[in-house]
Amino acid sequence: MKGSRLRGTDGHWRARNGELVNEARGSNIRTTRTFEDFKLHVEWICPPGENSGVYLRGRYEVQVAPPPAPGARRRGEMSYPGGIGSIYGYLAPSTEPRYVPGWQTYDLTLIGRRVTVVFNGTTLIDNQEIAGPTGGALDSNEGEPGPIYFQGDHHGGIRYRNITISLPKR
Repeated sequence: MKGSRLRGTDGHWRARNGELVNEARGSNIRTTRTFEDFKLHVEWICPPGENSGVYLRGRYEVQVAPPPAPGARRRGEMSYPGGIGSIYGYLAPSTEPRYVPGWQTYDLTLIGRRVTVVFNGTTLIDNQEIAGPTGGALDSNEGEPGPIYFQGDHHGGIRYRNITISLPKR
């Protein structure tokens, strides 16, 4: 499957060397399985000038973006709640997101409409309620299970790896 196209996509997504790669602007990609409450671990690299999102249940976007340019916050270019670690349009991080060299890591927990976002080991959003579906949601059926999907409708270059989904402990 090295470098193979993924079924059900418009040909812009590839599985290559253990990574899910969006090579150019195209469709979003989603799981065939749906989930209710879960924990999701995903690692990603986002090139400069690009962005993406991880959609929880296909309804709530956790923003994916590259490290900000030097001085971006001072110039007012960091927009929240639409920047890294946010639930797009609804919830902003409670603390400054800290990038690391190379791959970035999200550990995301969704139980009902309550979300926890951990970015590179730092909790940015802690068990906060999401007010409703974010832009780009598959539907508004919040009480139903939904897929995980990765946004692919921007320019491309996003890479994901080590994607694992588990059920939360009750």
